[in-house]
Order: sequence, then structure tokens, then C-alpha cells
Amino acid sequence: MSKLRVESFMISVDGFGSAPDQSMENPFGVGGGVLTGWFRKTKTFQTMVGGKGGSTGVDDSFAARGFRNIGANIMGRNMFGPQRGPWADEEWKGWWGPNPPYHSPVFVITHNRRPTLPMEGGTVFEFVSGNPHDILARAKAAANGKDIRLNGGVQTVRTFLKAGLVDYLHVVIAPVTLAAGENLLQGIDLAEHGLFSKTVVPGEGAMHLVFEKR
Repeated sequence: MSKLRVESFMISVDGFGSAPDQSMENPFGVGGGVLTGWFRKTKTFQTMVGGKGGSTGVDDSFAARGFRNIGANIMGRNMFGPQRGPWADEEWKGWWGPNPPYHSPVFVITHNRRPTLPMEGGTVFEFVSGNPHDILARAKAAANGKDIRLNGGVQTVRTFLKAGLVDYLHVVIAPVTLAAGENLLQGIDLAEHGLFSKTVVPGEGAMHLVFEKR
């Protein structure tokens, strides 16, 4: 059965998954880029961007497994890009260049319509609206029995957590504080939504926490 998985979701020690003032220059908000330090050092990341080398330890193992058995993806509009409101510029095709790392259908949640956007490598961005249950049903149909990765941003993950739809939650705690921004778990009781701690593993550059439904 397909599972909805949150993989490698990065937060600060004080719980923030992004800093304030997201923009083209600061996709994680001003100062929020420090959350990604552990990931950028891994072989998985270096391979994604066409680089060489990279670490192959615990951090890389968690990063790599997040892309396995994924048949579809879901993300919020703010993760796709910094624009708000109607699509003033449909030339924007995401942060990832012509060949994004998803290689499967990606359902981008937005209230503003935009034509489906096929990319290289099998990634197809489909812009959808609706409630979390309906969007997940569409993603499951597209995944053909594989799992669905819920990519973010913070408010999108919170919405699906509150709806009780997340089966697997991998949170990566970076050794930094942000003091402000969007807090991932504030006010959310994971156990109330069926998620319980399964794994706590220190990595080379961050701490990995995994919660799963029993």
C-alpha cells in the first residue's frame, strides 16, 4: 500500500523549517539556508547537481533513501517558487533547472491555475487545488503503487499532518537556531495523529528523527 512520506525535512533546534522573507535569493528565507548544510555535503546532493564526491555516511544514507520507491510528489506553491497570487510569470519553472530531481509527477498545491508543466527526466508539475484528502488521492493514483513524498514547505506539511495523512515523518534537526520563521510542529501532537518515534540517529552534520504510524 502506498505511504505518504515526509523525507529529510530540515528544521532548526528551535523548530523552524524556514526563516522569514523568502525570496528568489533566499528560498529558505533570510538566514534559513544554514538548515541545508548537512545535505549539501552528501554524495546524494552532489550527484543531484552534477558534482562529484560528497560524504557517504549516515547523513547521505538518510538523504538517499528519501528518493527510493517514490512514484509521485506533493508540494506547496511556496516550495515551487517565490511568486504569490496569479502567475504573472509562467517562465518560472522551479528552483531546480530543466531536469528536477523528482522524476515523477509533482502535484503543486495552488489556488491559481497554471498549465501542466513537463520537464526533463520524467518530472511533470501539475498545479492543483483542493483538500488534502483529494490531492493525496490524485497523487496515489499517479504513483502506481509506489509511495508519495510530501516535500513541503512548512505549512503544507503541517496541513497534511493535522489531517492525519502522513505515514512516515523524517525530521532532520540542524545544529542551528533561527529564532523566527515557520515552526513545523508547534501545536501539533504527533501521537494524536498516529505518529510515534521509531528512530533517533545522530549524523555527521545533523540529527535524524523518524516517526511512523503503527
